[in-house]
Amino acid sequence: MKAIEKHGIILGPTEREFENNGVFNPGILQEGDTVHILYRAVQEGNLSTIGYAKTKGPLNIIERHEKPLIVREFDYEKHGVEDPRIAKIDDTYYVIYTAYDGVNTLGALATSKDLVNFKKHGYITPQINYQEYEKLIKCCNQKGLNPKYYHFYRLFAEIGIVKDEFRLLRDKDVVLFPRKINGKFAMLHRIWPGIQIVYFDKWEDLTKPFWEEYLMNLTDHIVLDPKGIFEVAYIGAGGPPIETDDGWLLIYHGVQETAKGRTYHAKAALLNIDKPEIELARLPYPLFSPTKEWEKHGNVNNVVFPTGHALFGDDLYVYYGAADKHTGVVKMSLSKLLLELRKQP
Repeated sequence: MKAIEKHGIILGPTEREFENNGVFNPGILQEGDTVHILYRAVQEGNLSTIGYAKTKGPLNIIERHEKPLIVREFDYEKHGVEDPRIAKIDDTYYVIYTAYDGVNTLGALATSKDLVNFKKHGYITPQINYQEYEKLIKCCNQKGLNPKYYHFYRLFAEIGIVKDEFRLLRDKDVVLFPRKINGKFAMLHRIWPGIQIVYFDKWEDLTKPFWEEYLMNLTDHIVLDPKGIFEVAYIGAGGPPIETDDGWLLIYHGVQETAKGRTYHAKAALLNIDKPEIELARLPYPLFSPTKEWEKHGNVNNVVFPTGHALFGDDLYVYYGAADKHTGVVKMSLSKLLLELRKQP
């Protein structure tokens, strides 16, 4: 898309121990003129916590904490609380993050009433190993299921992961819609290679039996699967979908396989407002790609990883991780982006 303005790095590593190796993949929540930034802070040794900064307007940092906002506390997150996404529904802030125990990476939940004190609720994605996963997705002859879902299982089988009963299904990029849909919470998540949706009444519903039934009908829950060269490897949701008159605008990442490795691009799609599992349109080309030196070289090269947004008038600011090192910001016109999406078949 034309007229994408890159504003450069808004946050980067500091000399503070908890964030001396990387500051990226931020969860974003806008409240009026204030933008809350909950970012992944990485210290040497690849241990992650969640840091906090605040802006006035889209770019002016007015506050940044010297200590982590959310820290590692439990065994299931002992190596990292990573890549937060944040949404507020009614009077509650919901922070969904990737919990990394050194082996498994699953979605976990923390809630707050004030963005100061947080209550952790543990895993919210399937606690199912790969042997169980294989049986569930094969049991019901799921017609139309993208063969790449089996491909990733076979890939893990080749390197011995699926033989480990304690190796749980990898499920990341978990994002909550900013309001309930038809009276239910709605949440996007990513079981390789696509983006799926799950509806539920309360968080306690997300039990192992719930997820087993869900996986037996996985085809019914897929929102987007990879399409085109810029997302041929896999995709994952960015920040919470943006409600517009045309539908839910989803900014997500697509991963391209190249001769020199993988490149992460920012992509955009439009989903049905009442049934977001219905795709209305998606751009066949990236919103933006790694072009700056600090996007092409870092802890992981060639990565732009959108994770949140703020809207000031028609100006849509997208915040993203760059090369797993810095946090960058781009600006675009929301109306022009929606127009481009409406042009797609």
